[in-house]
Amino acid sequence: MTPVQRSTFGHLNRRTFLRYSSLTAAVLGGSAAIAACGGETSDTSGGSTPDGSKYGKVAVQLSWLKNIEFAGEYFADARGYFKEAGFGAVDLIAGGAASTSVEAGLDTGKVWLGLSAPQTTAPAILEGLPAKIVATTYQKNPFAIVSSAAKPIRTPGDMKGRKIGVQDTNQLIFNALLTANGMKPSDVTVVPAQFDPTPLANGEVDGWVSYVTNEPITLAAKGFQNTHFLFADFNLPLVAETLTVAQSTIDKERDKLKAFLAAEIKGWKDAVANPAESARLAVEVYGKDQKLDLAEQTQEAIAQNDLVVSPDTAANGLLTMSDALIEQNIAALRTAKIDIKAQQLFDLSVLREVYAENPGLK
Repeated sequence: MTPVQRSTFGHLNRRTFLRYSSLTAAVLGGSAAIAACGGETSDTSGGSTPDGSKYGKVAVQLSWLKNIEFAGEYFADARGYFKEAGFGAVDLIAGGAASTSVEAGLDTGKVWLGLSAPQTTAPAILEGLPAKIVATTYQKNPFAIVSSAAKPIRTPGDMKGRKIGVQDTNQLIFNALLTANGMKPSDVTVVPAQFDPTPLANGEVDGWVSYVTNEPITLAAKGFQNTHFLFADFNLPLVAETLTVAQSTIDKERDKLKAFLAAEIKGWKDAVANPAESARLAVEVYGKDQKLDLAEQTQEAIAQNDLVVSPDTAANGLLTMSDALIEQNIAALRTAKIDIKAQQLFDLSVLREVYAENPGLK
C-alpha cells in the first residue's frame, strides 16, 4: 500500500473494514468540509437549470484520490457521455484521508452520488441514513494477502503459523477473513504494520494485507516476485466501488439517476476496452497532481478489469449485481457482525430499467 491510502469513513483509511463510531463523527462533523466540494443539483421536471442543461451540475464523490480506480468516470466525462445524458457538469470530487465520507456527504445533501462500499454504507443505513447502493463497479473487493513467490501463501489456511503484516485500520476485515474461513486470530502471528510493504520484501513477515491492484504490482516492479489470494475468493465476496445515492434520489429523480448510470456504463465499457487510455487519463489529466506513474497505472488498469468484469456482467451488463451476489454480500457482512437485509442496502431496480430501456449498453 502506498503512504496515501484509501478511506472508508472519510477521515479513516479506506481499507478500514468497520468503525461504527467514525460514521457518527463524520455525519455530525463533516458537513462543513464537504460543503466546499458540493455542486448544484436539479430535479427531473424538465425545468431550466442555471447552466441551461436538463439536469444541471451534480457533485459525485470518489472513494479515493484521482487514480486509475475511476477510469470509467474519466471516460464518461472526457468523451462527453455525461453531457449527452443531460448534465451541465459532473464534479468529480476526490476522496481521501482528509475528506469526509460519501455517507456524510449524502446525509448533508452536498453530494448527489458517491462511490463507497457495502461495509461502509450498511452501518450508516443502520444508524439511520436513508440511502441505497444502486450499482457496483467492482464485482470483487480488491483486498488480498500478498506473499513471496518463494514462500507463497495461496489460501487462508496457508497463513497458519505465519507472520502477517496487518495495518491497524485493516484488523477488522482481516479478522472477518479468518472467521469466514473457520480460523482464529491465534492461528496466525499478526505483526502491526503501516502501508509500505518493505517489511514483506525484507522477509520480516510472510504475508501482507494489500490491495490486489497495488502492492503486488509495485513490489514486482521493484524485483520482488510475489503471489497473492483475494479475500473475495475465500468466503468474503464483498463488492467495492459501489454507487450510492440518497433514497430521495431514487424516489424523486429516477430519470436523472438513470441518465447518469447510462453514461457511467458507457464510460466503464471504454475503460475496460482501453487500459492504456485509462491510465493516460488518470496520469495526465484527472490525477495530474498525484504524480502517478504511467506504466504502473497501466498495469493496475489491466488488473482492475478482473474486478470489474465477471461472467455475471458479461450476461447482465457492467455495474450490475446478480441476486446471488447480493445475498453473498449480505452473508459476508453478517460475518463481520453487520446484520442488514438486502432490501435495506441495495436497490438495483433503477439499473435494471436502464438496461431494459437501452439493451445496446450490454
